[in-house]
Order: sequence, then structure tokens, then C-alpha cells
Amino acid sequence: MTSDITLFVNPTAGRGRGAHAAQPAARALRDAGFAVRTVLGHDAADALRRARDAVAEGTGALVAVGGDGMISLALQALAGTRTPLGVIAAGTGNDFARTLGLPVRDPAAAARVTAEIIKETGPRAIDLGRVTSGTRTRWYGTVLASGFDSRVNDRGNRMRIPAGRFKYDLAILAELAGFRPVPYRLTLDDGHVVETDATLVAVGNGSSYGGGMRICADARTDDGLLDVTVVGDCDRRTLIKVLPRVYKGTHLDHPKVTTYRVRSLTLDAPDTTGYADGEPLGPLPLTVECAPGALRVLAPRQGPATSLR
Repeated sequence: MTSDITLFVNPTAGRGRGAHAAQPAARALRDAGFAVRTVLGHDAADALRRARDAVAEGTGALVAVGGDGMISLALQALAGTRTPLGVIAAGTGNDFARTLGLPVRDPAAAARVTAEIIKETGPRAIDLGRVTSGTRTRWYGTVLASGFDSRVNDRGNRMRIPAGRFKYDLAILAELAGFRPVPYRLTLDDGHVVETDATLVAVGNGSSYGGGMRICADARTDDGLLDVTVVGDCDRRTLIKVLPRVYKGTHLDHPKVTTYRVRSLTLDAPDTTGYADGEPLGPLPLTVECAPGALRVLAPRQGPATSLR
């Protein structure tokens, strides 16, 4: 790995925290002996083009500074390449960083961890989710949401205040007023078809979304599988009781919750949009696959993940 590092910065992440986070992160990386350059984009398409250019030019690592939306852009540039991803989490939810055990909203600490891993242990491989719809393909690292949770995500993304997890708490309350379960059709990788009325279906490569909601609590990023959480036909009273348990991951044993572990699946439901890493994917149906070892990350080792040089 070269000593040149590219900071991939979203200056608007976390209501401006991304811009503030870039400076101490860059300083800590330079203090560790790395040459650092910064890449910003005028918009998402321009930022992605610049990130891909940095990878093609042979940068030693692409270090994303921002939230899960910035991570999502970085994944589109890095999936399937040898260039590792570093994370300086400075967004609202920061679920990707939480999943990997990285510091959140402490850019200097996150940069020091990144530098140490580059020098000592090297990157490790993790899985990614790969979503296809027609000819379009998109990669994600945490959770694909559909149903009630995607509607919450949509509302939360439109809200300016409050910040962090509380934004999604308020969005949940707002969506509860009018939401009804919808008929889903899930086609699992063994050919089994599940038809059910569901409040939501979440497909996890990682365990959490929405700033720490552990919807797929048992998901691992290095097992070659996706964890599917189906919350069935709930009335409002039941849903209100179940939702607080999501933050601890204790909802999985509720009788209205069913889980599956698959390598791929297709999910379909009328008038339902999919989100992944907090970003809209488009309407269902969507086909989701686990891509084992598709990304190299600069993150602490967890469990049996393999260190790469």
C-alpha cells in the first residue's frame, strides 16, 4: 500500500460536521507520515467520478469523511477493487462505522485508528450487499430497508431537526399514524417463496440502520450471508411495543418477527420503495445478493475476518 491517501469529503454531512471533520482527520494522517489529498464533488455524481478517478490513479486508500450517504458513494467506487476504505464518521446515523467498531464523531481518533491499521495489521475483507433492478446495480454495506422503515427513512431524510437517532424516532411517530402492512412476496435462494402481509422487510449485511436500530441484530459482515428480518402484520399497538426493542436487538424473538439467512433473495411489494445505507434504490421488486469479501476496509478485526496485505 502506498503512503498516499485520499480524503473523500462530504462537507454538508451532519449539518456541516463533515467539513469540520476533514481538517483534524487530515492532520492526524499527515502526522502519521501519510501524504493526504482531499476530494470533494459538486454533487453526488461528480463526487463519485472523482472517487473512481482516485482509485484508478492508484491511491493507497480512500478515506470517506461524512455519514452513511458518503460511505454509500465510496462503496460504488471501491467494490471489487483492491483499494481499501477508511471511515471518518461525521454524519447523522453512522451505522457503517458502528458496525465496524470505528470511532464515531471523533475525526482525529478515527484517523489515528486508520493510520495504525494501515501500518500494523492491514485492511480486512468484508461482504457487501449487491442490489439489482433491471440493468442497474448498487452496493450497500449495512441494511436494505423496505416498507414502514423505508417510509421512516424517507421522512427522516427530509427533516432538518433534531439530529441523530432522535430524528428517526420522530419520523417513526409520524409514520405510525397512517401506515398499513402491505403484501410481500419473497423468493429465497433455495427457491422457497414466502407470501405474507408485512409491516417491513429488512435485509442486513450489517446489523443496524437509523443511528443504531439493530433491526438485523445477528448479521455479520464476513459470513457470506444476508440476514432478513420480516416484521409481520402488526397493528399500531403491537408495533409501538416492538419498535423500542429494536435498539437492543431483542425484537427478533417476538412472535410477529420472522428471520431468514440467505445468500440472495428477491423481494416484491406494491407501492414500496427500497432504501440501502439510507439512500433510495427505487421501487420493488429488487434482487439482493451477498457479495463475499467484496470490500477491503481499514477497521479493527472482528471474529474470523481475514487480514489482507
